[in-house]
Amino acid sequence: MGLGKFTEDATVIPRATLGQMTVQFAVESVSSLPWNHCPVCRGIAVQFAVEYATGGECSDTPPETASARYCGRIFSTVELDQIRQLIAANPAASRAQLSRMVCAELGWCREDGRLKEMSCRVAMLRMQTDGLLQLPPPRNGNHNGKPWHRRTVLAEPDAPCAQTALVPWAHLQLHRVSHRAESQLHNEYLDRYHYLGYQPLPGAQLRYFVRAGGRLVALLSFAAAAWKTQPRDHYIGWTPAQRQEHLHRVREQRSIPYPAVDRMQESGLVHPGSRRPADRRRLARPIRLPAALVETFVEQSRFRGTAYQAANWLCLGQTTGRGKLDVHHQALLPIKTVWVYPLDRHFRRVLCG
Repeated sequence: MGLGKFTEDATVIPRATLGQMTVQFAVESVSSLPWNHCPVCRGIAVQFAVEYATGGECSDTPPETASARYCGRIFSTVELDQIRQLIAANPAASRAQLSRMVCAELGWCREDGRLKEMSCRVAMLRMQTDGLLQLPPPRNGNHNGKPWHRRTVLAEPDAPCAQTALVPWAHLQLHRVSHRAESQLHNEYLDRYHYLGYQPLPGAQLRYFVRAGGRLVALLSFAAAAWKTQPRDHYIGWTPAQRQEHLHRVREQRSIPYPAVDRMQESGLVHPGSRRPADRRRLARPIRLPAALVETFVEQSRFRGTAYQAANWLCLGQTTGRGKLDVHHQALLPIKTVWVYPLDRHFRRVLCG
């Protein structure tokens, strides 16, 4: 394919500008182009952006083998071939086993050295959707994308707490969700009492039951941060390359007060925005996150974020309502306010270093 044909209906980015940017920034630039929703065009665009930014020549790589980005990682033509070869050489392997093999083969690991097998599984599913490979059929189903119908007596609401019975921060206990029964109970609470119901958390995650005097008062969870959001990225001041390198140091927090808890107690119960440094350290120890910043999103049409404001969180602005899958710029999602809470006073040095 010649350069003229490739850029006939595409947005042209000046070479002088791209020459001053990193390869990663060039790759991210193509995500805003109008034809990025097409998997074939996306694969060609990623390869073209990399070669164009580095001064290389645009090659005639077939669309089905062109490099592409999945789950924040660039997969080259050689790596895509390696994945296909692993699948062909292990016909009896499950999807979970294949994801671990691929991570080991490509050296795709988290910051702590563990394999990024869940991200790899999602990436391979998207590759299959785009026609780049064929996975074996799934052996076990899951609840992703399905309603959570499980109901037990353990998740029945308790009698409301008295409004005067404010719970001191020092008396709160965080119990980490660590086995299947606790995970199912946590999911049931979300499905019963959160206005969005149960939804799987993205990426690496930690979930907690928050109790006071043995009584459940809230649910707390931490998961992977949003890939891009303009108010947060502008506040941090990092480049696209710095964001890709240090995004794991930002965590998205989700919390839900138990219905029996008076709403006046929310800011002191479930948000890591306690005003005393000793309280913040106490909360950080059981969570053990290598995080410098925590973020959360509040649906503007439903809530004002008063509890976050009372807990010293910072409101940075609003989302556009697009989401990461809106390639047609339709903005069909609810507008949300973006709130952050720094866990390190030198968070910009950590995230932009």
